[in-house]
Amino acid sequence: MRSPASLVVAVRRPDGQIAVREEVWETLWPKARFLRKPFFRGAVVLVESVWNGFSALAFSAEQAEADEMPAAGARAAPPGESKPTGDLARGLMLGVSFLFMVGLFIAAPHLLTLGAFKLLGRDPSLKGLLFHGVDGVFRIAILVGWLALVARTKDAQRLFQYHGAEHKAIWTYESRLPLTVENARGFTTQHPRCGTSFLFVVVGVAVLLHIVVLPLVPTVSSVSALQTLFVLGLKILLAFPVAGIAYELQKLSARADCPKVLKALVSPGLWLQRITTVEPTDDQLEIALLALDRALAREEGRPRATDGVQVYPDFAVAAAA
Repeated sequence: MRSPASLVVAVRRPDGQIAVREEVWETLWPKARFLRKPFFRGAVVLVESVWNGFSALAFSAEQAEADEMPAAGARAAPPGESKPTGDLARGLMLGVSFLFMVGLFIAAPHLLTLGAFKLLGRDPSLKGLLFHGVDGVFRIAILVGWLALVARTKDAQRLFQYHGAEHKAIWTYESRLPLTVENARGFTTQHPRCGTSFLFVVVGVAVLLHIVVLPLVPTVSSVSALQTLFVLGLKILLAFPVAGIAYELQKLSARADCPKVLKALVSPGLWLQRITTVEPTDDQLEIALLALDRALAREEGRPRATDGVQVYPDFAVAAAA
């Protein structure tokens, strides 16, 4: 769980103990304040979310493989230990992830659309709306198919249960109820500000932006392959304003006074969460609620622990600490 200035990760170890890592959260590129402005912040938030995700998964893997368990409540590691190595690894993973997303969600739909047009004997012109519409259909199909395929794995099922627990914990807090398992159980696993919904909004914005911008793109080469590479390069550059616009639209859609038309347009993103969120167990809810409670406490100036890792024998002890 991340609050504006804190990041808290809670993990249940194989033996039932709970490890909690609390630390100050520092935004990426803090001196570039314009990146926090509307229509710029979306791309930055996306990068930060992926970065935090890798950090949390790495910490989870460390705790799952820990051979020597520290005493309950003991500080397992000082803050920042091995951070340069960890940052380098996360940076490499971020780069690989970016290339994967470009290949799967930008290059693949474009090339499939080109192939479909040529197979049907049609002119694959970027000047028409049909090309971008078909490209968008392929993007959505790839997104849904990829998520559905990942969801079939055992590890993803457990991850998606924790995703559901996260949303239930957030709903409990936003409903101004005490952060208890009993209160969290009754809420839905779907949330309008979810990253899954964001991905769907990104696809829709990309289609509209491509319709507006790409018909204006000049032909730089008579060689089809070179022109295709040029257009793909432009699509990659457009991914940043696409993320910025999508982020602002998603934030607006989560407001109570959001226009009904916009809510209807982003609602398929909520449907997509039926794949990426699964009903959690009570012990998974405990972990989500504990992480949220610690993040809120730090944000309110009453941290429950110092920076670093604390290990507790069970949820009751961790919640009371």
